Amino acid sequence: MLPKFLFADNSRFSTELVYVVHTETPRCIIQCSVEEFDEENEIFWIDPEPAPEVIEELMDMARDFYEDTLDNEDELEEEY
Repeated sequence: MLPKFLFADNSRFSTELVYVVHTETPRCIIQCSVEEFDEENEIFWIDPEPAPEVIEELMDMARDFYEDTLDNEDELEEEY
């Protein structure tokens, strides 16, 4: 079973953007800034685009995942 969200980057080509991949329906890839989730957002839909209220809920969950992932990376860096 895949995790609900995956964190990805393409730092070889762009050091300023990261991606949050939603693996459950509606599947999508959310492009965002390394500095702030809500900057430079663009959603690439794999499945048909859902209703606005579903998108809003999905973006809230993705933002939480993004922030938790970066916080976890910061904590790991502090340990070493």
